[in-house]
Amino acid sequence: MSTVMSSSSANTPKGPSNAGLRRPSLKAPGRAVDRCIGRLQAPYRQHASSAVAALARLRRGVGKAAHEAPESWGNDGLEELSAIRAELDSAGAENDASAKFYSADERRWSVRREQAEERAVFLAITLWALHQQSIRDANMHGHDWGLGRSVRYLAQGRPAATSAEVTAVADEGREEELNEALRKRFVRIGTSTSFEMLGVRLREVVVLLRGARIPLDYARLADQLSDWQDPPRQAEIRRAWGRDFHLSSQSNTRDSAHSANAERGMDDLPDTGD
Repeated sequence: MSTVMSSSSANTPKGPSNAGLRRPSLKAPGRAVDRCIGRLQAPYRQHASSAVAALARLRRGVGKAAHEAPESWGNDGLEELSAIRAELDSAGAENDASAKFYSADERRWSVRREQAEERAVFLAITLWALHQQSIRDANMHGHDWGLGRSVRYLAQGRPAATSAEVTAVADEGREEELNEALRKRFVRIGTSTSFEMLGVRLREVVVLLRGARIPLDYARLADQLSDWQDPPRQAEIRRAWGRDFHLSSQSNTRDSAHSANAERGMDDLPDTGD
């Protein structure tokens, strides 16, 4: 099973692990998504009928709100989220004998926070099910593939670039042009004014990522979607998406060139500029 879970595939873009922003430590929503996808992704790629049916049910939940798609209950990451919350509560209880909620205001805030986490997990899992559809030879949930980095690959039109192809670009001193329409789609994600609007715009991009076979880190996305629902943190999430997009610009070409040359045992690397 470990070989199936590997994301190595000639048809899946493989950039250096340090391209774009590194994945931060996962919070509860991200951990829940990681667990849920980890449970479904390998069986789906192995054509297990139960996993194939589960993803089909999840795709029918795309565009719906959390808990409003009964057919996806049990496979939408929310059970994993509940289990992680229980783990955190148990760990906290050992260190704090006080009541879980100190005041009515804190309780209301906690309920809102939990609802935001549930919406984020459900959206991330259903988008992944849409992304993974009919792809059996590669994982579309990819560690370190932040939203900005994935869209950058898509906008540069190099979904299946090999190390040699990226090196050729560096050797020739060429810069890959951005697809302006795709760049604007990314901008529209950043300017979303409601969670529903954000979900629709993410879905449009995910369909394009699937066509190009470019993965996305859905665990990281789930944490970001959860935080995005707190208005004071929306600017922080937009900055993270924007930085990931721009940091993936030159580092993908430069670092992939160095990696490819190292594999060939070359000591003299081309100066691709900083």
